[in-house]
Amino acid sequence: MKAYSILQLPDGTKLAYEVLGSDHKRASVPLVYVGGMTTCRGDSEKVSSLVAKHRQVLIYDHRGMGDSRAREDDPFTIETLARDLLSLIQHLQWSEVALCGHSMGGIVVQSLLFLPFHRTNPTPLPFRVTHVVLVCTSFRPNPEPYGLKLPKRPKGPLTPEIIRETVRLSFPPALDPEWFASEGNQKRIEELIDRAFIGRPFKTLLQQKRAASQYNFTGFHSHLSPDTQFMIIHGELDQVAPFTNLQGFLTRIPWARMVPVGDGPGSLPTLRFGHDWIEYFDPQVWCGVFEAFLQTRRKEKAVL
Repeated sequence: MKAYSILQLPDGTKLAYEVLGSDHKRASVPLVYVGGMTTCRGDSEKVSSLVAKHRQVLIYDHRGMGDSRAREDDPFTIETLARDLLSLIQHLQWSEVALCGHSMGGIVVQSLLFLPFHRTNPTPLPFRVTHVVLVCTSFRPNPEPYGLKLPKRPKGPLTPEIIRETVRLSFPPALDPEWFASEGNQKRIEELIDRAFIGRPFKTLLQQKRAASQYNFTGFHSHLSPDTQFMIIHGELDQVAPFTNLQGFLTRIPWARMVPVGDGPGSLPTLRFGHDWIEYFDPQVWCGVFEAFLQTRRKEKAVL
């Protein structure tokens, strides 16, 4: 078990977090990674551990997930999760941060950026956000048939074998049929199924699903500042958040750039990947994409 720290919030919530890359303290702007629905902080390790060779990386468990704790009757919302993130960054006393949000985590990142413009409880951010990476995420609740589908409870007694098969059936939409059927990925699928049984209470997953379907960002993107650089990453094979969201973000954030695609450094070889982006390509490819973007300045143009 890796060592982690706990931040206790006024409502009793305890957030478990780790700061990777402590050797790079004050060397570069730290990256805050905000995971998606069903995820725990260690799920990004393949990439976050590599980025941590260049800068500090904050990874954490959302309330009620992993090593974090929340009230039994906690009806949290996307805004709640955004304010959790605000408290965590404040606690670390970082004056500048870069943010990366995947899926529900991307929604939480947007909600954090919109807090200063909240209609009833505006809250300034006591730090500067230099860069934002939005990965396979949305700017409005996903329409049918998209969205993460949680498995239904099978009828009859729940044997370990039935539970395992039920979890297995929930994975294909987060990847893609070809990846899931590939013989070379079967061992990894079993590892993902094993991981799904650790620190992911079904009651919390249901509340995450509810929260991710009940937010409204209409009109808020116009408040964002061009001083913050944005990169949008979205795979063509995503079955959870529609690929058309990529263009939707570029329309709402005109200075945002799409992740470069090609053979050059800091580029992806293709956009042929599914919702669980981290399972595609060599982790070094993703690290290169992040580092190339995080080193850009305000007026640089993306190479598409």
